[in-house]
Amino acid sequence: MDSPTRRGYNRAGKRTVHRLNQTHRDDEKVKLHEFQSKAMLRDAGVPVPNGDVAATPDDAARILGELGGKAVIKAQVHAGGRGKAGGVKVVSSAEEAREVTARLIGSNLVTHQTGPEGAPVHQVLVEETINVATEMFLAILVDRAVGGPVVIASEAGGMEIEEVAESTPEKIIQEVVDPALGLFPFQGRRLAYGMGIDPKLVGAASSMFVKLFELFQATDCSMLEINPLVITDDGRLLCVDAKITLEDDALFRHASLYELRDRDQEDPLEAEATEYQVQYIRLDGNVGCLVNGAGLAMATMDTALMAGAAPANFLDVGGSADETKVSNAIKLILKDPSVEAILINIFGGILRCDIVARGVIQADQEFGVKVPLVARMLGTNAEEGRRILTESDLNVSFADTLADAADRVREVATR
Repeated sequence: MDSPTRRGYNRAGKRTVHRLNQTHRDDEKVKLHEFQSKAMLRDAGVPVPNGDVAATPDDAARILGELGGKAVIKAQVHAGGRGKAGGVKVVSSAEEAREVTARLIGSNLVTHQTGPEGAPVHQVLVEETINVATEMFLAILVDRAVGGPVVIASEAGGMEIEEVAESTPEKIIQEVVDPALGLFPFQGRRLAYGMGIDPKLVGAASSMFVKLFELFQATDCSMLEINPLVITDDGRLLCVDAKITLEDDALFRHASLYELRDRDQEDPLEAEATEYQVQYIRLDGNVGCLVNGAGLAMATMDTALMAGAAPANFLDVGGSADETKVSNAIKLILKDPSVEAILINIFGGILRCDIVARGVIQADQEFGVKVPLVARMLGTNAEEGRRILTESDLNVSFADTLADAADRVREVATR
């Protein structure tokens, strides 16, 4: 167990866990609720607890009766840490089921992954209680470091996998999967033995892992996580919790899956950005950033931070934007009440600088741009873009370098 190969698994596994953590926060992906994920697992032949989703206290009481009078009620939000936040409760009567469901539905559940504003609860999952003998962890994701899908697993389930990676990395193993060939049964067995599963259950575990990977690939997931994967006290393998994140760029192949998206669980501005086809992620600073190109947007944010400014967002308006798209991007930025200034950093190519300038003017005409602007424009029609903004009534200043732009926007944002 202490071979160089195993140690290599540990190092790679720790890197992969970091990628898993990124996937949890990857807001441009489409996340599914637990009940939706389990429905997909059930359809794929993967065992999950019996239960159903409830939208009212009476629904919860009815499902409880169907399950035999005892159940666990789980708030359905796109966040981990529900149990510690009071979002998971065991009930043993219809009255308890109604009481817990009434308290959860309509509330905002605050966990360590939601932030202080919490996430709205509109439904609960009512499931049979499980007598657990062993808890384990398994996840499948696309790992950029290896250029393909990876299965990571651990004998330490039911806790944050990041904590396991940090404190006991030897408990994390991984299998890199050839996407053209899929997960082989021997890889599933190797995972099962590495997780310490009883030899009598290794065959069943391997079969489950293969089915999970087939589901992952067939539905174009970016992440599928089972935590915990349990062995019950009567010797069954069961996926007690499940999280699925879909790759949004592949949803044109899965129209029915797109309908599973719950926009109430997303940041309202980020959800609106998808309608405008703008790449936008909200941050906690006071400087709005309007940039074309993801790499340039990252460089802009880094430079602003080094200058002492605090970016309020990541925003890539894209290379094929028109005036309306630029105007919508400005609207998104200004809907964040914390924004006190806007940094425009455009390298004109396919997206010409004059188009960006006219888009900013359009935004001002439609809803008013009251905050100061700092603009850096280089490339195609840069002079025309600067002229358009200069002749407007906007409070705009120009910079020749990104460092100068960052310094100026810090100054105007803190006045």
